[in-house]
Amino acid sequence: MSTPPLFDRESDPAPSLGGSHAPLPPVTPQEIREEEAFTRRMVDRVLLHGPNTRFREFSLLMGVVRDFLTGFRSLHFVGPCVTVFGSARFTDDHPYYVMAREMGAAIAGMGFTVMTGGGPGIMEAANRGAKDVGGRSVGCNIKLPFEQSHNPYLDRWVTMEHFFVRKTLLIKYSYGFVIMPGGFGTMDELFEALTLIQTGKIRNFPIVVMGTGFYPGMRQMMEDMLTGATISPGDLDLILWTDSVDEAIAHLQENAVKQFGLRVAQGTPKWSPLLGEKGLATR
Repeated sequence: MSTPPLFDRESDPAPSLGGSHAPLPPVTPQEIREEEAFTRRMVDRVLLHGPNTRFREFSLLMGVVRDFLTGFRSLHFVGPCVTVFGSARFTDDHPYYVMAREMGAAIAGMGFTVMTGGGPGIMEAANRGAKDVGGRSVGCNIKLPFEQSHNPYLDRWVTMEHFFVRKTLLIKYSYGFVIMPGGFGTMDELFEALTLIQTGKIRNFPIVVMGTGFYPGMRQMMEDMLTGATISPGDLDLILWTDSVDEAIAHLQENAVKQFGLRVAQGTPKWSPLLGEKGLATR
């Protein structure tokens, strides 16, 4: 007997410990159409929606490869970066925007390229700070159901279809991470970096969390993890909690530049016009 379609199975009564119960109402054609319309609007939704046809899965896989290839070709020549994460919702008169702008300028002053998610808010502020002092500024944006265009302070940017590709690129080219106040996306990026460091997938790059008044609950949560032995003391050694740009820069200098013998003027691969590649200054 062939397996019934998913929507048919959803309406079947499911067994429970308490005995049988009333069957769920059948899925209507309108609900199916709405689900299909929702999914089709974004490639990510198709990828994450569940099994597709074999051809569609192969097409989605090639889309992921295309995302990575676009990112590699665009960001390969931008030089060593420090990535700044934070909310897209702060306006330019907000104290956290001002702090991020100062931080971007200070990072660029060290000789690093400032990398962000490329959008507005904290991301714009950090990129803007880099340009204030003539530094390098790049962004890795994401396609969303609502429009999020890149900010105007970028020397180079790419726009990704897939969040996980974007996160990989934001980490791949960076020697340190600055976490400004933000929401779910900022938390996702912070804990992605922490997990990769904890599991040895990347080096022990420094992490600076700025906005101590914004993050007391998260700091306490990490202390509770340590008390509960779900993390080790060393897992938190390279996190600096501060509101001081000078202290943050000193932490990055000690734990990125000195720790790895990094020379920020070096480490940028040579680009080839024959391959259609461009250095950052010739975008």
